[in-house]
Amino acid sequence: MNTELLLKIGRERFKNDALLEPFTKDEAADAFVSDLEHFPHRFVLACLMDRQIKYEKAWEIPYRVSSLTGKETIAELSSISKDEYVRLFVENSLHRFNEKMADIFYCGVQDIKNKYDGNAAKIWANTPSSAALVGRFLEFKGAGPKIATMAANLLVRHFKVPLSDYYSIDISVDTHVRRVMTRLGCVPKGAKIETVIHKAREISPEFPGLIDFACFEIGRECCHPTKPDCEHCAMRSGCDKVI
Repeated sequence: MNTELLLKIGRERFKNDALLEPFTKDEAADAFVSDLEHFPHRFVLACLMDRQIKYEKAWEIPYRVSSLTGKETIAELSSISKDEYVRLFVENSLHRFNEKMADIFYCGVQDIKNKYDGNAAKIWANTPSSAALVGRFLEFKGAGPKIATMAANLLVRHFKVPLSDYYSIDISVDTHVRRVMTRLGCVPKGAKIETVIHKAREISPEFPGLIDFACFEIGRECCHPTKPDCEHCAMRSGCDKVI
C-alpha cells in the first residue's frame, strides 16, 4: 500500500483544473448546474438528486425540471406544489425513485427559500469551517454523509469555494472508491463504509476527501470490477493487487 502515491495523485487532481470533469454528458445541462454565481441552488438540488442512478443523469435533473416548467429561480420553483413535482418526475422518468426524489427536490427548494432567503450561496458564504458546511448540507432532506461530503468536496475542488479548514470533508464512499481502497490494501475486503472513511482520515487527516476524486477516477477508468486495466492505472506501482 503506497499511501504517499495516493496522496500525491489526490493533490494533483485537486490543483489541476484541467482534470475537472463535466457533471453531465450534455453541455447545456452542465453549464446550467455549474452557474454557481447566478443560480447556486441548481448545484445544491443536483447534489440532492445524486443517489442510486448514474451521476450524469442525476445532475441533469435541475436542468430538466427547469426545461419542463420554464421556471429557474427559487421563487419560481417554490411556487410548484409537491404533487406537481411528483407528476413531473413520474411522467418524465427523471429518477429511479421518482416519487421519493420529487419530494426531496421539493423540500430542497423550500429549505433554500426559507432558511437561506432564496440564496443557496449563503450555505457556503463567509468562509465557513468544513464542519459547518457539511452540517448545513446534512440538514437537507435526503442528504446523508455521502451527499453532504460530496457537495463540500465539489465546492472546494471544482468551484474553489474558500473554507477555513478541510478536516470534516470525508471521502464519499461509492462502489468505485471502496473497490480501489480494497485493492490498494487500505481496507480489508467487505469493509464497512465507516472503515473506509476512517482509513481516509488516517491517510489524509487534514483533508480526508483529498483522495476521493483520485479513487473515483481510478475506479471508473482503470480499476474495473472485472478485467482491470492495471497497465494504465496511476496507482500501478503502489498496488498490491496488480493483475
